Amino acid sequence: MKLDALIDWYGNLSPDRVHEAGTLYHEQARFTDPFNDVKGLEAIEAVFRHMFETTQHARFHISDTQVQGQTAWVSWTFECRVRGVDASVEGVTRLDFGDDGRVTRHRDFWDSADLFAEFPWVGTMVRHLRKRVRAPQT
Repeated sequence: MKLDALIDWYGNLSPDRVHEAGTLYHEQARFTDPFNDVKGLEAIEAVFRHMFETTQHARFHISDTQVQGQTAWVSWTFECRVRGVDASVEGVTRLDFGDDGRVTRHRDFWDSADLFAEFPWVGTMVRHLRKRVRAPQT
């Protein structure tokens, strides 16, 4: 399992390092997050290239890991700047590793509404909807 190398890669990820994904992800790995569901190394690299094309100062901060067998859970915070707005999203990733130590399945769990809430016009709607569906406070 190449978990330490993967965490280092994410902690230092930049447009110049996206191509290193092949040392960490299997050629047929599947990557899923709230916006993407792709299979294959080329498609996974495209997700990261797109992230750097649409954000500035993108950075992952890894806060915790748990390993059981060939599966790891990683807690993280993603920070970036989008169209002049600073954004921060907390999430968790489930990683399944193959026999060669590379990731075969990557599944991100995070609330996309947290990201949308950062933006003025969409954020107003998100905050309003959250208030309407929230359980009454006692």
